[in-house]
Amino acid sequence: MQINITFRHVEPSPAVKEYIGEKLHKVKKYLQEPIEAHVVVAAEKFRHIIEVNITAGNGTAVHGEERMEDIHAAVDSVVDKIERQVKKQLEKTKRPKRRQTWSS
Repeated sequence: MQINITFRHVEPSPAVKEYIGEKLHKVKKYLQEPIEAHVVVAAEKFRHIIEVNITAGNGTAVHGEERMEDIHAAVDSVVDKIERQVKKQLEKTKRPKRRQTWSS
């Protein structure tokens, strides 16, 4: 999994980078390689904004965004959102399609 992290109006922190990497690796098990994740960490007045875009090898694209005062809580929340989206997409692909019946 390749993770690109961009910091806007926030000092880059190795601890935050490591925390984001740990959290995003839990989504990895649901996606096909190669996986690219683009994360933007920004600050706006008293809030931190976390934007995550993930693209997987099978064409799955997922986007999540969260705004909170605590950066760790924002990361947790956005990763939960992304995990739900990925699971929902997997459910859709696993479900058998209903056959259309023709009545006369």
